[in-house]
Formats: sequence, C-alpha cells, structure tokens
Amino acid sequence: MFTEAIEDILEDHCTPAMVRAIEAGGSCAPLWQALEATGFLELLASEADGGAQLPLKDLFPTLCAFGRHATPVPAAQTIAARALLPSHAIPVGMITLAAAFRREAGGIVSCPLTPYGMVADFVLARDGDALLLLPGASARRQNTGVHLSQTATLSWLNENSGTRIPGVGAALPAFAAALYAALISGAMTRVFEMTLEHCNDRVQFGKSLGKFQAVQHQLSVMAEHTAASSIAAEHAFHTDHAVPSLLAAAMAKSRTSEAAALVAAIAHALHGAIGVTEEYDLQLLTRRLHEWRVAHGSEAHWNLLIGHDVLASDMSLVDFVRSV
Repeated sequence: MFTEAIEDILEDHCTPAMVRAIEAGGSCAPLWQALEATGFLELLASEADGGAQLPLKDLFPTLCAFGRHATPVPAAQTIAARALLPSHAIPVGMITLAAAFRREAGGIVSCPLTPYGMVADFVLARDGDALLLLPGASARRQNTGVHLSQTATLSWLNENSGTRIPGVGAALPAFAAALYAALISGAMTRVFEMTLEHCNDRVQFGKSLGKFQAVQHQLSVMAEHTAASSIAAEHAFHTDHAVPSLLAAAMAKSRTSEAAALVAAIAHALHGAIGVTEEYDLQLLTRRLHEWRVAHGSEAHWNLLIGHDVLASDMSLVDFVRSV
C-alpha cells in the first residue's frame, strides 16, 4: 500500500525533468514538500509519535522506489535518520547520513564525501557510540567536482552547533549500508528494464537487438546480477529488530556494489551512443549506481568485515552464509 502510493507521488513529482533541474542547482522544495506532506517520512516512527511503525521488511520496496526514480533528495536517508533519532531531536528538513566523521586541527569537524551533502539541511554522523546531528546551514560545503554530483564534503568550525545523541552511534553504519543496497537494487532494476526494452525495440540488420545471441548473453548476465542483488538487499531488511544486522547489511552492500559497476557498463554497451547522451534518462540512473556503490563503503570495505567474521567462525562457508 505504501509503496504504490509513493510510486504515484514519485511518478508525478520526481520526473526526469525534475531530477535534472535539481542536479543543475534548482530548488528541491517542490519535490521535498510533496514527499513531506504525505507523512511517509515517518514510516518507521512509532504510532505514538504519529508514524506508521512499519516493520523493516515492509520498508524495502519503498526504498527501492526511491532508487528506481533516481531521487535527487535524501528521502530514504531522512526516513532512516528519523528512526534513529529520539522524537524530541528530529529537525524539520532533509537529513542525510554521513559516511565518515573527522576531527581536524583547530577544532574543525568534517564529514567527507557525504551523499546529498550539497542539498541536505542536516547531516547525521556517527561519533563513536553517539550520533551527532549537524546543521547544514552553518557548514562549509565543498563539492567533489564530479559533474552534477550532489556529494560534498561538509565542515564546521566546531561541533557545538550540533546535537549529540549518546548510545546509538553503532546503528548508523548498518542502517546506511542496507539503505544504499536497497537504493542500488531499485536503480539497477530500472536500468535492466530500460536496457531490455531498448534491445527489444531497436532493430539492426533486420531484427531486434534482443534476437542476437551475444546481446541475449549480456542481458542474462544483467538479469542474474540484478536478481541476486535484489535478494541480498531485501534479506538485510528481513529482521524483527529496529535496525538491520551489521553482517546482513555488509553482505547486501557488498553484493549490490559489486554488481552496480557491471550492470551500468553492460547497459551502456547495449544502448550504444544514445546511453551516454544527456537527453536520455539512462545516465541519471547509472551515475547514481556509481555514486551509491562507494557511498558508505564499497564492496572492498564490506568484504573485509565479512572476511574477518568468516575466519573467526568455526562453520563452513555455506553454513556461515545460511546463518546470516
């Protein structure tokens, strides 16, 4: 029910034209207000706080929808942040999740390479066992220099302007990894659908591209990685707890990040020159795949964590995977 409603809202308000306008520096307000007005940002909040108290497993399709539409605002991140923050500390506005938090010389604090850092009103960062909510209004934002990227490094003269929430910092990495796995899964599914449609419609040498065996092989590789990534990402949300387990989230992010680059490459190869043009929507999604692949740790980062757990376990590899 929630997913269908959000899909309808995104179809109406998060159009490719809107995505392009926001990426080019246009206002996020119309899209954000449309999402905020629905109350869906409170999906995980308790009923006492005016939320839907949605189980995590039911949130997964909604997060995939944000990925399918290459949503240029941190809606999924805000849902997660509102679930992690106590009700009295939740601010009004867009909240993104920091991938890292650093203290530098002179008391300066920074959040390097923060997804949606160029547009977010607030940044939620992990500082040891605590969470730190920092206002974007007082931050110095430095973009990455990547064309149309919304990722930025944010820095503050000191952390006194932020709000500290003790005791819940460890939950952020797991939630962020699972969240981005779901976003990648949604975007990847849409990329595959667009590629399959193009290959069925595009005629070359008297028959559609999809009739050529070499193309069919590439499509089957895309389908395999897309399906496997979706299963891994969905599994991270199959829990009765309020936050995904770190190991399940690590596996989900590792699998989806690994597949993201491969699926994007095949999609562009099968689309040919049209796939890289600014007017064609494919690049809106594949750019997201590349950014989200490294957001909150690429497959190399999470494979290291998984590897340590495998070596520390006395189970066989198959039994270890089953136990997760």
